[in-house]
Amino acid sequence: MVRLRKTSLVDYPGGIASVLFLPGCNLRCPWCQNRELVLQSVPEAFIPLEEALALIRKRRNLLDGVVVSGGEPSIYPALGDLIAELHGTGLPVKLDTNGMNPRVLKKICGEKNSRPDYIALDLKLAPGRYRELLPSAGPEEKTGPASFDPAAALTESAALVRASGIPHEYRSLALPGGYFGAGDVEALSPLADGGPWYFRPFSPGNCLDPAWNSLPPTGEKETAALAETAKPRLPQT
Repeated sequence: MVRLRKTSLVDYPGGIASVLFLPGCNLRCPWCQNRELVLQSVPEAFIPLEEALALIRKRRNLLDGVVVSGGEPSIYPALGDLIAELHGTGLPVKLDTNGMNPRVLKKICGEKNSRPDYIALDLKLAPGRYRELLPSAGPEEKTGPASFDPAAALTESAALVRASGIPHEYRSLALPGGYFGAGDVEALSPLADGGPWYFRPFSPGNCLDPAWNSLPPTGEKETAALAETAKPRLPQT
């Protein structure tokens, strides 16, 4: 089961796209606004994958590409097969990922049929803070499982994206109250390269943690200030 946005003017660079949202995620960002995808809590919001693919095939002459998003697509066991099937429609495919599954990223980028045509890598917090975002229970709530190093996963994924030769971009959300600040941007900057890095403001609504819905939206000035922090190293920010 997936969620399908039939038409988007903003998700595929320079073109009209359909967006496939795959449910489930390996992070629990409290500000995430895809609550029903992460928790898979609204069954009526989803349709069978084959139905979504049939709609994309039917509309392929109206589209410039397809975006595979989430949730987190890299936890979907048949991601490579899905991208290959979408390529079979003749459309290019963009992959949105949080970078927590470099093994899968390496595999799909290394095979012709499953190799995305564009990648968007989320940069959420300083790498050393990613453990705050891991799903967990009980006493590990803030530390996460010791067997997984999210900072190392993000660093490896960023290196794969840089070396892949695939056009790509980086994305960050300017969070309220300085939760994501200049220190995070400076810590993330070495992971990026000449690809554009986009910052957008936070707006409350449908957040995974309902407490975030009561926080104020991030202003344009605050968002621009974060972007300026990255510009000395990455002029395309």
